Amino acid sequence: MASECNFGTSKSSCTRIQRRRLPESSSGTEFMKARALQRIPIKLTPITAKMMLSTLKTEDQSQLQLVEREEVDDEEDLFEAIDKLISHGINAGDVKKLQDAGIYTCNGLMMNTKKHLTGIKGLSEAKVDKICEAAEKIVNFGYISGSDALLKRKTVIRITTGSQALDELLGGGIETLAITEAFGECRAGKTQLAHTLCVSTQLPINMRGGNGKVAYIDTEGTFRPDRIVPIAERFGMDPGAVLDNIIYARAYTYEHQFNLLLGLAAKMSEEPFRLLIIDSVIALFRVDFTGRGELAERQQKLAQMLSRIMKIAEEFNVAVYMTNQVIADPAGGVFVSDPKKPAGGHVLAHAVTIRLMFRKGKGEQRVCKVFDAPNLPEAEAVFQITPGGIADAKD
Repeated sequence: MASECNFGTSKSSCTRIQRRRLPESSSGTEFMKARALQRIPIKLTPITAKMMLSTLKTEDQSQLQLVEREEVDDEEDLFEAIDKLISHGINAGDVKKLQDAGIYTCNGLMMNTKKHLTGIKGLSEAKVDKICEAAEKIVNFGYISGSDALLKRKTVIRITTGSQALDELLGGGIETLAITEAFGECRAGKTQLAHTLCVSTQLPINMRGGNGKVAYIDTEGTFRPDRIVPIAERFGMDPGAVLDNIIYARAYTYEHQFNLLLGLAAKMSEEPFRLLIIDSVIALFRVDFTGRGELAERQQKLAQMLSRIMKIAEEFNVAVYMTNQVIADPAGGVFVSDPKKPAGGHVLAHAVTIRLMFRKGKGEQRVCKVFDAPNLPEAEAVFQITPGGIADAKD
């Protein structure tokens, strides 16, 4: 480990910092098992070591970094395990039924309606009432003060996009506890940003990473693991370790896509995930529902899925990055040279937190515009697609 660190700290100090920053993973063959991953190793190159050296100049500063990381570890306990219901008088068998239904935390339990809970086989209305009463004693889902809300916002982690200009546009990067949507025409850079985030999310927090793993749901078949390799090398990380800490699933129907989201709760309740990518969110809905006769049903199913995605973001403090397609906008007017609008209608527009519009620029340059956000001004940033992922544009 000391030979890989090479930034002036002792072997014991280096090992301690590594363990506090990122957990290590197991072998790639065991990666897809829900409990196989324990730690995420990072192979530090001299470039990465120099970056970390700037933040760890003295041993005292190093100890301070560790304390700060412990505070972050405490923040990760944002959810209460569903097993705690047992100590409040709930039968272990009923807890198992909740887990079989994809509910693994008390926070997630309170995000479900009683109508949905009574639909779980073996749970009567009386049992559901008792379970909800017990959950209310464990988690607070009532009013909090504005000061407490501000304190909760301090748990938000912003993950670098790889481009400083794009990070500044987004207020620091892709943030957790939110859904960030990127829409634009083909070859606008949406999927390239997704691949870059797969790597940057695994960086330590002091290097503007997320210190966690990535879940990738692919609906268009555009994920390329070989693309991850040069991006990981750019950030000074071991490509094999990075790939081992990305769980990937190819979705073929909207029902399959929704079921994959339900299965994430089990993984995120046990492993340190920090990012969920859906590329793209609307593609399967446009295939499985056709014509105006099925439009209302499509939008209802889409709303249910988006609600589930938002609950995942808030339940586990993860960032959600999803891409979206565009459709022609006949009402755009004759003065708009290329009238396009994001697919999904008002349902999707109201569900996402931050909407970004991507468009092509000169050569490999791309332009990102803040289309809608609750805390960001409407502005643009230019970035570039490179072999190492998203980076700042070169003049």
